[in-house]
Amino acid sequence: MTESEDFEAVYRAAFRGSFTSALRWHHLDELWACLREQAGDDWYVYAVGEAPPRQCASREQLLNFIAGVDRLLREEHQEAYCGIVYADDLRRPGFIKIYDPNNLGVTCGYSDNPPLPGWVLSRLRPCDLRARQQTAGRRRWWRRLFGVAQ
Repeated sequence: MTESEDFEAVYRAAFRGSFTSALRWHHLDELWACLREQAGDDWYVYAVGEAPPRQCASREQLLNFIAGVDRLLREEHQEAYCGIVYADDLRRPGFIKIYDPNNLGVTCGYSDNPPLPGWVLSRLRPCDLRARQQTAGRRRWWRRLFGVAQ
């Protein structure tokens, strides 16, 4: 197995691992608080459908992403519960999946072809999940947030 295949296997295994939902909005607030406390330059921020990042985000970029995606989720997922953010550990996260409120499909339970999350935060370098292309609006949102040239 090559080094590239090895990191991909590790990432995909972690991606398919055990996750817990931030079911209620206050659970999401607690997850963000934990992440802010741990925030350093050791997190990858991956917009699924874009090229996976090769470098970790800066602390400032991570905090900016958390603020931006939190605002997006609350505006577009107008439910009494959250339930679309999953972490490997809600108190000491190392891998977080954030589902796009506009592309939920079946995010919990069993499905042969579950939707991919819109964004993934991880301490592991991500590999391409071979996702559908994001909508133009989501790509613009992502690029504005991360200052990527249009």
